Amino acid sequence: MNKLEHISWIDIPKIKDPRGHLAVIEKDCIPYTIKRVYYLFDVPSDAYRGGHAHKLQSELLIAVSGSFEVLLDDGHSKRKVMLNKPDKGLLIPTGIWRELENFSAGSVCLVLASDEFDENDYIRDYQEFLDYEAT
Repeated sequence: MNKLEHISWIDIPKIKDPRGHLAVIEKDCIPYTIKRVYYLFDVPSDAYRGGHAHKLQSELLIAVSGSFEVLLDDGHSKRKVMLNKPDKGLLIPTGIWRELENFSAGSVCLVLASDEFDENDYIRDYQEFLDYEAT
């Protein structure tokens, strides 16, 4: 099973320009083929998203605007990180519980997933997650 040390930061290549920067995700920027893209926006500051783990899917989270925190949990250890740079992505492998919270006004979380949506891939109950990690 994956542990917190398997979570990594991905530097997203950017092109600097006085008119504004351009970030590019292509080729081997992330270690899988992107099969689904979605984004979270207009999340109230007192709300949270996530609250699940994936059995097979990996995801790259990017704060393309604003900021938010991600609580990461491998069933043994927990860590909270802040995403607030559009040229840094948080690569979350399979088997890691995540909760997103403390969204700033106007924040947007872009997610690049390794697979299409499959409800059977989700573990949405924390105790089931702990039981799954123990096996």
